[in-house]
Parts: sequence; C-alpha cells; structure tokens
Amino acid sequence: MGADFLPQERPGPTAGGSTGNGVTPGAFREFMGAYFTGVTIITSIDDEGRPHGLTCNSLTSVTLSPPTLLVSLDARSGTLDALRSRSGFVVNLLHDGGQGAAELFASPDPDRFELVNWRRSPRLGLPWLVDDAYAEAECEVDRTMVVGDHVLVFGRVVDVEGGSGSPLLYGMRNFARRLTDTSA
Repeated sequence: MGADFLPQERPGPTAGGSTGNGVTPGAFREFMGAYFTGVTIITSIDDEGRPHGLTCNSLTSVTLSPPTLLVSLDARSGTLDALRSRSGFVVNLLHDGGQGAAELFASPDPDRFELVNWRRSPRLGLPWLVDDAYAEAECEVDRTMVVGDHVLVFGRVVDVEGGSGSPLLYGMRNFARRLTDTSA
C-alpha cells in the first residue's frame, strides 16, 4: 500500500464530541473495552532521577528488524515527559499476580514507586518492576508522533529480560487471568 491509498483529510472531533462520522468517544471506548489485551506498566526516570510510570494496555509490536515496540501515552503524562527527556523507557509485562501494581500505576498516587519492589534495568538503568512483571523490554525512543490527545512512542528494543509466566489480561472493564480454550 502506497501513500496514494491513504485518505488526504481526516475529520476531527466536532463540538458534540463525535469524530464527524457519528462515533462518540463513549462508543469508541465501549468498542475497545471489549478487546482483551495484556497489561503493562511503562516506566522511565526524569532528569532529576525520579522514577515515573503508568499502566498501559496500548502496546504493539511494530517490527522484528529492528525490534521495535509502540506505546500510546496521554500527551499530558509525566511519564511521557520523563521518557522523552531520558530518551528511553521500560515495558514491564505484568504477570497474573500484578493486578495491584496495575491499579496503583493507573491511580494518581505520587508515591507509587515506594509501594512496589523495583530495581534499575540492566542496560538503560530504568525502573523494572521485578515482583510484578514476568518480563521487561528496555527501549530507546526512536521517534514520537502526536495523534489527537495521545503521543505514539516508537521504542527500539535494546534488551529483554524474563519471558515466562502467565500474563495479566484486561478487557470488558475487568482484569482476568489466563484464558483457557473451552472448545475442546
């Protein structure tokens, strides 16, 4: 698909909150809420050495070569400011016992790092939530792109640790453990 395939103009939000095509933020939130996904906590450290982090379920693999991940963060996020200034971040993949950490990092609690066990990641020295994450990927910021009220952050993966465990999932506005196949 070339650039000729993409639409030239995209409608923006209207005063009523829809995108101009009848999709309201509530309808879109409901649609996406039905999609089960893994739960991550994105972490970084600001210029003054303070750790920052937030719960994020908008993670996707972009490419294997070079290994690249994409996260979508609210443009007002302090974590976004920290990862931009540090040019790096860690994706902590939460295991099925990490719901407490997910809820903590989704809250406005300013002392969240005092309430979890973390250490600096091996390569970039950024926060790795060792008790709540079964794996972590260290990323250097490759580029960012503003889309609406969020910023897409492309991270080139420079190291991964861990990799086994059962992931924490989120969908239908609830946390879930490993889904089992009931069709057999």
